Amino acid sequence: MTLTTSYAGGPPAGEGGPGALGPAGAADRVMGTGELREAVRDLEREIYRRRELIDQIRERITLFEPRRDGEGEPRSTVEYLEGTLEVRGFLKTASDGCREEVLVLQAGGVVEELSDTYLGLVARGVTVRIICQHRNRADVATRMRMKRLTDAGAIIYTVSHVPRSAIVFDRSLVVLFGVQDEEANVARVHNQGIAQFFLDLFNHLWEMATPLEGIDFGYAGVADDLQQSIAALMAKGYTDEVVARKLGMSVRSCRRHIATMMRDLDATSRFQAGVQAARTFLNAG
Repeated sequence: MTLTTSYAGGPPAGEGGPGALGPAGAADRVMGTGELREAVRDLEREIYRRRELIDQIRERITLFEPRRDGEGEPRSTVEYLEGTLEVRGFLKTASDGCREEVLVLQAGGVVEELSDTYLGLVARGVTVRIICQHRNRADVATRMRMKRLTDAGAIIYTVSHVPRSAIVFDRSLVVLFGVQDEEANVARVHNQGIAQFFLDLFNHLWEMATPLEGIDFGYAGVADDLQQSIAALMAKGYTDEVVARKLGMSVRSCRRHIATMMRDLDATSRFQAGVQAARTFLNAG
């Protein structure tokens, strides 16, 4: 369809044909700005879906024709994605394609904003297991999000420290998240050996983690584990700020735990308290 309009003095300079509108002008006449944006979003979603489909087809092909480098060793399939829109689009596609299980290591950043995605997975019957840091127990907003997940059927455990956020979809697709102070970025890894490593890591942390139960706030249920982690870091000579950052808590909360530990151990210095506490926990274990 061609849209035309009439001009008393002929077509404007640079226009091709009498009264003919270019593609952009025609679109503006037919669709409003809101409709155009929605159309763009639909196209972006379709692009992400087709990219994932292409990757799945490529992966199936490599089962019969494995790619190898110059030394004859198989090459891993790794793709890096950057930008919030790109990352969110990929995670949506990966979640839509998941059928059985999602394992989440949650250190912060974009992963903490995926509650609705996890709820959708649980509603479809997908098993969702999440390991996050103890600090999430003390944050009211985060705790309420986690309660929604556990009420829906997700299983959440907490540990003192999660080194890096990662998600494993159906025990095969691994998504590694970049550091929090950079633009959203992930590495998508299709490699069974790497996937098995993260499965083993997840199960190892799961055995040491503490279940998130009830709706009580604070560190009451994980005090011993938290103090053990603090003591180990103090014994290494780390400052309060570094200890707090490694455990994902505020400096104020960290110093409160340290003060309690020093009082209980009758220690005169942070280092002495750290060493004594570390020995106490080691002997107890």
